[in-house]
Amino acid sequence: QVQLIQSGGGSVQPGGSLRLSCAASGRSFWGYAVGWFRQGPGNEREFVAAIAATDDNTYYSNAVKGRFTISRDSAAITVYLQMDSLKPEDTAVYYCAAQTSGSYRVDSNWNYWGQGAQVIVSS
Repeated sequence: QVQLIQSGGGSVQPGGSLRLSCAASGRSFWGYAVGWFRQGPGNEREFVAAIAATDDNTYYSNAVKGRFTISRDSAAITVYLQMDSLKPEDTAVYYCAAQTSGSYRVDSNWNYWGQGAQVIVSS
């Protein structure tokens, strides 16, 4: 069992930045891919970004590519989602997730989920 603990989020004006963090309680992320999903008001949960388990390759949705950056610290204890140039349409609850196999863009392939963090982008 992997317990994911999220931190970060909040409110920001359009064009601003926020950083989300995701840590695996009591262990590292070695052997796990880690991803971020979001669910906006009235929307389905959607894939945002992922970092592979072994080679640190990163993957992004078209909606956030070039604005968001997913990274992992050297000890593989914490994964970050740096969000820059935020837009009102980025407003959502953001979830981190971990998995050992499967397509990153399908949320049913992710085994473990964080508690969620609200991000509000508004002027």
